This record gives sequence, C-alpha cells and structure tokens, in this order.
Amino acid sequence: MLKIYNTLTRQKEAFKPITPGVVNMYVCGPTVYNYIHIGNARSVVAFDTVRRYLEFKGYQVNYVSNFTDVDDKMIKAANEQGITVPELADKYIQAFMEDTKALNVEDATMHPRATENIAEIIQVVQTLIEKGYAYEADGDVYYRARKFKRYGALSGQSLDDLEVGASEHVSQDEVDKKEDPLDFALWKAAKPGEINWESPWGPGRPGWHIECSVMSTKYLANTIDIHAGGQDLTFPHHENEIAQIEPVTGQPFVHYWMHNGFVTIGKENEKMSKSLHNFITVHDLLKTVDGQVLRFFMATTQYRRPIQYSDEQLQDAANNLKHLQNTFTNLSYRQEDAEAGSDPAVSDQVAKFKAQFVTAMDDDINVQNGITVVYDLAKYANLYTQAKTVKQEAIDTLKNLLIQLTTVFGVKLQTEKINDTEIEMLIEQRNQARKAKNFALSDKIRDDLKAQGIILEDTPQGTRYRKE
Repeated sequence: MLKIYNTLTRQKEAFKPITPGVVNMYVCGPTVYNYIHIGNARSVVAFDTVRRYLEFKGYQVNYVSNFTDVDDKMIKAANEQGITVPELADKYIQAFMEDTKALNVEDATMHPRATENIAEIIQVVQTLIEKGYAYEADGDVYYRARKFKRYGALSGQSLDDLEVGASEHVSQDEVDKKEDPLDFALWKAAKPGEINWESPWGPGRPGWHIECSVMSTKYLANTIDIHAGGQDLTFPHHENEIAQIEPVTGQPFVHYWMHNGFVTIGKENEKMSKSLHNFITVHDLLKTVDGQVLRFFMATTQYRRPIQYSDEQLQDAANNLKHLQNTFTNLSYRQEDAEAGSDPAVSDQVAKFKAQFVTAMDDDINVQNGITVVYDLAKYANLYTQAKTVKQEAIDTLKNLLIQLTTVFGVKLQTEKINDTEIEMLIEQRNQARKAKNFALSDKIRDDLKAQGIILEDTPQGTRYRKE
C-alpha cells in the first residue's frame, strides 16, 4: 500500500483518495517574472514523478498547477523591461512550458492564472470579511491569523515564532496598517501606475496566498487529496492557504501535504534561490545539458531529500541514463533474431522486479530504491541478451517493463538504429581485416568510426553499432 509523508501530521500515512481511483492534486507553480532555475524545476520534476507513479498504479490524476502572474516582483520586472505585466507573464509562461517540455514534464490538467480568477478571489475575500476573519485598512484587506484556531499547525510553530517569521515578509508600511503583525494581506490597494482591478475596497490586486486557495477549490474540490510544493512554502504560503479557505468552505482543505527538499549548490550546500543570486536557470542549462539528463538527475532523488547540484552529479546521471538506454538498444537488437516462444524463468524474474519496484516506491515515493530496482533489471536484461538464443516473449517482457519503470522517472528510451550503407561497408571491411589478422586496419576502422560518434560492439551474434 502506498504511504505518503504528510507534512501536517509529520508521519507517513496510508494513501486513500477521497474518490476511489481518482486523485485531485494541486501543485504551487512559479511566479512568472523570470526563467525558472534548477530549484524551481526540482519541485516541478518531483511532483511530476509523483503523478507518474500514481498513474502507474492506475489512478486518474487531476493535476492543477497555477501561474502567479501578478505580484510585486512582476510589477518591478515589467517596469524594468518596459513592458506590461501581462506581456511579462506571457513571455515567461511560454519559457516555462518550453523548459518543462524539455524535461519531459507531463502537461498539467490545467494551468490557471491568478488574473483569470479575480472575481472568485474578491468573493472569497468578501466572505472572510463578513465572517470576521478579515478587515479592510486603507484599501488593503488583511486576514486575522489568530482567529483561525489551528493557525501554525502545518508549519509546527508557535504563534510567537510565526509572528517573527511573518514580519520578515512585509514592509513597515504594511505592519503599521495591521491589527496584529501576524495578519497577512488578502488584497492590496494599487499604487499609482500599477496594474489593478476594481473591488469593493477600491482598485487593487490579490495578495499572493489567496490565489491558490481559490483556484485549488474552484478547479478541483473544496477538499483535495494532495497539495504540494517546495518546503519553503510551508510557511507562510501553505499555512495561509488553509486559514483562508476552510472558514469559507467549512471543510478540511487538504488530506495530504507534500513538500520537496531544496537544491543546494557549492561547498557550503547553500540553497539555490534568486534572492541569493546563486541560481542557474533551466533555460541556460539546457543549452549545454540534455534535458533527459537533467530530468534524470532530479527525478532519481527522493522528493523530500535535498539535491546537491554539481557537474559531477550531472555526469553521474548522464552515465546512468546512458546505461539504461544501451540496455534498451541491446534488447531491441536481440528482437531481430529472437526465437518464438516464452521463457518462464524470465517471466518470473520480471514479476519479481515489478513487485520490488512497487514496494520501494510505495514507501513515500522512494525513487532512490526504485531506480536501484531498475538498474538490477537492466543488469539482468543485458545478461539475457548475451545468450546464444533468446525468446521473443522474454525480450518483449523485459523491454516493456524497462519502458514502464523508466517512464515513471520521466525517461524516454529510444532504439538507436543507424541505417548507413557506408558504415555497414566499413564494418564488413573490418571483419575481413580481422579474419586476415590485419589488426592495424581493423583498429583504424574502429577508431575512425568512434571519431564520428559510432561505437562498434562485437557480440556473439556479430558486430553491431550505435551512436555514442
């Protein structure tokens, strides 16, 4: 049975969706004022991998991930670039879609924008005012955090600790307007020249936290199965989401809260972030690193663990991925001369590998143990391909399971076939040279092909070749 670590209860819990066979999942998306960096992508990849595993287990996953397309950072960036906030949003949403496509991230069921849901946001804020959970102050609207009795439960902090943390996120002007330092903004009055919408409290725009409360309930349900995001969102963002929406719906907001670990960089393992100016954008990295390698690098660390980014770690991921791709190529090559029939021993072993994979992944999506099973499968498959005779059904079974399991990690394995008459002629020349014991010529042909990115492999079934 799948167990998920629930941030709210701080323990692993058996996963039971509200509707059998269906999972409603909301993942906090980016504020689209710049290209996403590796730390942002970590969250995207981590929960895409969670989604893929849920789908592997047969669930229908309704996956909603938002775009924050208006806030202080966006207004500042738009002014600096001399464009409007909507133009800035469109620019970086397109970049986000391109970058995540390169990482083989599945399309979300829906990508709602904050600015598309202003009417619903205003309605929720109005309801909170009517119920005494919020108040207006000079065109701003603030939430009375202490009125929500379970405030602080998600982050596991006392109200005094949270008050200190909250003060780090706002300006002195905002602190002066509040009844309590712990209160947070639901609606912000527009400054001169800023993008704004009309509201009962005057022209303004939503606070950051309210949008996710509104969109998750609007597009999924009042109570959803999974809400996920980076661990830095636990407070204040996710804490505030709960407090905002539960008084409105009268229902529990989320059953399972999932938070991914940071990406760290450098000898000090410093968290990668735009505020620390130590980030590497996916947009830039994809110019030199294959998207599948970057995906594999992030997808093979359990989502709650931190990832240390380095060139060495990327190279390890590239080597491991290449090993899996070579295994797939070997299986495809032996399909061509496989005999009809099955191999019971292979079928039994494949069933064991699949069961081991499920056991590993059911333990809070433990991808590190899961990928170890995939490596064991690859080792077994490679040994089988070296047999003098192989069975068609056995090859198909091994190949299909390898595809199934690597798909969970977002990897697309492809058969490498190079139909080049000149290469075939050179291989034949090399074979004749070897028969004549002209090893100098044989080695030269091999080395010349390698220089062109063609790797020769001498097997009991003959010489084959693949792209390096």
